[in-house]
Amino acid sequence: MKKYFVPYAISLLYIICGTIALLPFHNFRIALMKLMGARIGKKVGLYRGFEVRDPWKLSIGDNTLIGHGALLDARKGLVIGSNVNLSNEVMVWSLHHDYNDEFFKIIGDKVIIEDYAWICSRAIILPGITIGKGAVVAAGSVVTKNVPPYSVVGGVPAKIISNRSNKLSYNLGEGICPII
Repeated sequence: MKKYFVPYAISLLYIICGTIALLPFHNFRIALMKLMGARIGKKVGLYRGFEVRDPWKLSIGDNTLIGHGALLDARKGLVIGSNVNLSNEVMVWSLHHDYNDEFFKIIGDKVIIEDYAWICSRAIILPGITIGKGAVVAAGSVVTKNVPPYSVVGGVPAKIISNRSNKLSYNLGEGICPII
């Protein structure tokens, strides 16, 4: 009987997290994620439809926005700084398969997204990546290597295409719409 318990427990966890993601009001969603062990700062916006895997390994700083349909894989750990903007449908992965392994084993590492980073819509961040402070990942990019602070990367795989000013002092927590 025990070998069947784990898949059912994991399925139940995904159902709970999926239900939380559809509820109205950021504060309600955040409170429930905190009950599941997520560490979430002040004035955070978790927009509806996000997906979190292993929320007890997730840390989000102050004034950060997580867009509609974002996928946050925290199974190996996910640290998101303050004043970070993860736009709609971003995917952040901490685990994937080793395509060279004969058994297709799962490998991965923690992902870190530092303060003032902006991950644009439909970008994908692969396991073990650090996105530096103030960096921008262009829409649709696939990040396979660490992104230096204040750089702008784009493409598949993402490459540096520009630089960003290091004079950033905005507060994303001021613009959160409470009900969406």
